[in-house]
Amino acid sequence: MIPTKYIFVTGGVASSLGKGIISASLAKLLQARGYMVTIQKLDPYINVDPGTLNPYEHGECYVTEDGAETDLDLGHYERFLGIPTSQANNVTTGRIYQSVINKERRGDYLGKTVQVIPHITDEIKRRVKLLGGRNKYDFVITEIGGTVGDIESLPYVEAVRQLKWELGDQQVLNIHLTLVPYLQSSGELKTKPTQHSVKMLLETGVQPNILVLRTSHELSEELRKKVALFCNVEPDSVIQSIDVSTIYEVPLLMQQQGLDATVLRKMGMEVTGEPELKPWKDFLQKLQHPRFTTRIALVGKYVELPDAYISINESFKHAGAMNDCRVEVTYLHSEQIDESNYKGLLKGFNGILVAPGFGDRGIEGKILAARYARENNIPFLGICLGLQCAVVEFARHVAGLDKAHSTEMALKTPDPVIDLMEAQKGITEKGGTMRLGAYPCVIRKDTKTFEAYGTVEVSERHRHRYEFNNKYLEAFEKLGMIATGTNPETSLVEIMEIPAHKWFVGVQFHPEYSSTVLKPHPLFVAFIKATLTKEK
Repeated sequence: MIPTKYIFVTGGVASSLGKGIISASLAKLLQARGYMVTIQKLDPYINVDPGTLNPYEHGECYVTEDGAETDLDLGHYERFLGIPTSQANNVTTGRIYQSVINKERRGDYLGKTVQVIPHITDEIKRRVKLLGGRNKYDFVITEIGGTVGDIESLPYVEAVRQLKWELGDQQVLNIHLTLVPYLQSSGELKTKPTQHSVKMLLETGVQPNILVLRTSHELSEELRKKVALFCNVEPDSVIQSIDVSTIYEVPLLMQQQGLDATVLRKMGMEVTGEPELKPWKDFLQKLQHPRFTTRIALVGKYVELPDAYISINESFKHAGAMNDCRVEVTYLHSEQIDESNYKGLLKGFNGILVAPGFGDRGIEGKILAARYARENNIPFLGICLGLQCAVVEFARHVAGLDKAHSTEMALKTPDPVIDLMEAQKGITEKGGTMRLGAYPCVIRKDTKTFEAYGTVEVSERHRHRYEFNNKYLEAFEKLGMIATGTNPETSLVEIMEIPAHKWFVGVQFHPEYSSTVLKPHPLFVAFIKATLTKEK
């Protein structure tokens, strides 16, 4: 058995070049060659996790099965590899320092002065190697957030230098992703930013083994040789990453560029055959050449930043391909939806999804969206707060409880159809108040939900505090909104649907976290399918 090999992906020149997609693409290629691979994100910010970060600040907060609130890149890792990540796959500077300080307080360092080197860098290395040894992975790919040269990322780059020195080049490899900008005025691609970025990396003691150059134009052989010469890498270690129409093309482009073969060769491993990518290519063919189109309204309050709903967006692509369909998503800001305009804004869509979120901003717009879908027999999917909005709407306009609400929004509502879990009352720290991670759910047979899943027992990921108030369940079911999924241990309602409706389902959990390229989430598949079918 080969020892675990560690690949670090750093970025230079600019942020948001796609380190996460390059990491996930390489992992997919190695996985398709039969290796066991996992991906880790080291984030330089001091927050312990992104759980309390505003989505406008950091995009979506992704949740793993074991309840970790993580960076959205972990969603890409899971969607590409089809295997779950965990607490160990996302490490922040806040978590590193918290661990070191706790050890210092316990006296673990025997009174020594605690410093960035060796204590912080040792903790970083421990987290990286812990992931590798825990499940006996062949490869651990570690993406380092931020850009080389940032003060925040210096301890991580130093940890890479130390690991390369300790384990050697055949066990530790660095891939550096940079930008080759195109100057429109002169019609030239410029390599100087890449040269400077590599120079900055060299100043930290790390020589990149492979350069991946992000570009909007094809790179000539001459340009690649120039980069190789000035950056001290072999010419075949300069890889082009050109702009593409979908992130799911990147693994195929990286294979064409020989990234996986170059990595294996540099790490002293035999390169035989090609990765098995037929299922991936079949998905891509359906994604890029659909026969049908459906229009979905996504109603949320962070719609200015698509990354806030990135898992939902990707789930639509997975489910769309499964249905041979292009899903055209229109973002509607819930704050801009009111009684005077909701019918006009929502008219003409084949389906409506009310997105998750926290707080009362834009809540009435979401409730109106649920009402429009229910009254007009339009396929509806409500996720987390989206379910709660559908419940409040049903209580107000079907059950006659005019002032029904969630106690999150209206503490003194006379009809708290959505209420705080008893176990959470009295807890004030935001990080400790939520139901996080995977919980079991038992599904009622002969329902649209059961038809979608094809099984009575599932496990889904949660990220919420408030629940459906079971005191109202009997009345709701008599009026036509039934609980089709419940937690077998606590009897908490997980799924509500309206059987008489074409397709109206609300879920307390987050199905978008579990959808992958080769295994789309069944609820998204069923929802999109319902938007394509005509009434008999």
